[in-house]
Amino acid sequence: MSLVVYLAAVVFGLSCLVLFRRPRSRLTLSTCVAILLGSLVFVCSAPLTLATVNRLTGVPNFGAPLTYCMMSAYSCSLLVLLINWRGGSRARVRRRVLRSVAAYTLLGVALVVLFALADTRTERLTDLDTYYADTPYMRVMIVLYLAGHSAATLAMCAVCVKWGREVTGLLRTGLRLILAGNLLDVVGFQLTKYTALGARWTGHDLDFLSTSVAPPMASLAALTCASGFVLPRLLPAAGAQWRGLDLHRRLGPLWRLVRFASTAPEQPYSWWRLPRERLRWREMSIHDALLALAPYFDDGVRERAHGAVLSAGGTDRLARPAGEAAMLADAARRAAAGEEPPAVPSTHRLRATEVSGTGELVELARALDDVTAAGADRNGTVRAAHG
Repeated sequence: MSLVVYLAAVVFGLSCLVLFRRPRSRLTLSTCVAILLGSLVFVCSAPLTLATVNRLTGVPNFGAPLTYCMMSAYSCSLLVLLINWRGGSRARVRRRVLRSVAAYTLLGVALVVLFALADTRTERLTDLDTYYADTPYMRVMIVLYLAGHSAATLAMCAVCVKWGREVTGLLRTGLRLILAGNLLDVVGFQLTKYTALGARWTGHDLDFLSTSVAPPMASLAALTCASGFVLPRLLPAAGAQWRGLDLHRRLGPLWRLVRFASTAPEQPYSWWRLPRERLRWREMSIHDALLALAPYFDDGVRERAHGAVLSAGGTDRLARPAGEAAMLADAARRAAAGEEPPAVPSTHRLRATEVSGTGELVELARALDDVTAAGADRNGTVRAAHG
């Protein structure tokens, strides 16, 4: 059980790495604090952690108030997150945050005092809530920590429902996931705890709800919430990397033709380099190679290819990249063979070197691929005719 709880804590906590991009943003900071405190709740509630804390302090069940205070801090962080979401003047936000912190600090103090007054000499690592449900002071302590957590999660649910109607796209999806996670917490963790406690108070035994159902539901709820926090930021970044991978691949024909002429430092291959980084390096190297091949450009080759496309019924939009691709292929052939540049230097500038962005390079690569394919077809036809 401890391994599952620790795994949930690690996954929940790692979502901060995706969110922590702008450390000066109050919203980002409050989100990360909430996630980290939620992770610490899982760590503190694991039976192995509870046993270790009890042994180190020499106080049976000392891990209980530690976990409950950590959960209260997590609940407070949810309210602070809501306050920062709602926004407003800095003074108003600060005032609301201080009130929330003060309220949950008093709750934490009350939990510690009630634990000190209670008789908890029997160590319970997995069923403390139900075992001490009828014990003076402890039952009040248990209800208080659950009530504090319920108040925060229900407030979060209300805000997610309200804002879910006002936003669209990934933000709405993220809010729905956060709402689903909090509802799982309310129904799967809190309601089962309340039910198990109520059964104890009425002389029945439904302890399995508290010991076997509530913990995994709490883990699932936390992971669902984490995905809601992360999704609006992770998916756009993942989409950008996927587009970078596609553009990197589409620049392949152009890169294979001109790579010999590039003087840019070669990028060492590393499996961890992201596609966008590889794309930037390939763009830089291609531009460097195009500059090196510019003295070999022949306007005659470009104009003939340009005219051939127009004669075949093509538009100037198609003829321009075809002409430039033919001229570039001829220049690369001359440079690779060690030939002299044309006697009359070209004054034409490739559109790919005049316009920023990857789009023109991709268009040139596509046209170059067509020119290469057409040349291969012509060569094959000639060989067949002489065969």
